[in-house]
Amino acid sequence: MAYRGLVLDFAGVLATGIREATREWCTAQGLSAGAWRHALDVDPAGRELYRALEAGRISQAEWNRRTATLLGLTEADNLMGRAWAGVRRAGEIIALAQAAREAGMTVAMLSNSFGLDPYDPYAHIGVWNLFDVAVISEREGIAKPDPAIYQLVLDRMALPGAECLFVDDQAINLPPAAALGITTVQASPDTTYVQQLTQMLGLPPAGTI
Repeated sequence: MAYRGLVLDFAGVLATGIREATREWCTAQGLSAGAWRHALDVDPAGRELYRALEAGRISQAEWNRRTATLLGLTEADNLMGRAWAGVRRAGEIIALAQAAREAGMTVAMLSNSFGLDPYDPYAHIGVWNLFDVAVISEREGIAKPDPAIYQLVLDRMALPGAECLFVDDQAINLPPAAALGITTVQASPDTTYVQQLTQMLGLPPAGTI
């Protein structure tokens, strides 16, 4: 299969070390190491706040204020940015994205948003210039795994699903892409999947950026 399009998730694909960074930040704040993940993924109020942030129903500044309260913190200013300060760029997949684009493929980012202001996580990792198309959930008012956002990225790439490959670290986000004919690959923390992608795309082995 000769793919013409590559679609990449952000957190867990282009950005790495998120769990470690937020755990270290929590410990430095005097919180339990898992407090951040509990607030975003377990606490019902926190989960609803995060879904609202992803879909652009609340601003990052409002999310910062309300999530700080859930965490029992008095300082809410740039909460997301402070917790994400230790997050790193995933050099191998970034190098692959650059190689794919140089080879003439259309490269897109499809990301559920973390908000963009006051903290821009995409600028922090330095990926805005990697892409021909960037679909960010807060700008569209819909988020993965809503099938509509996958169709939206295909429309903006002007490619059929069968000619595209999609990478995400969350298994729940893969079936809607597959339903559109997109080949899916689940990212893994050990980055061994990057070699698989390189072979699937017919690219020479790349270094890291």
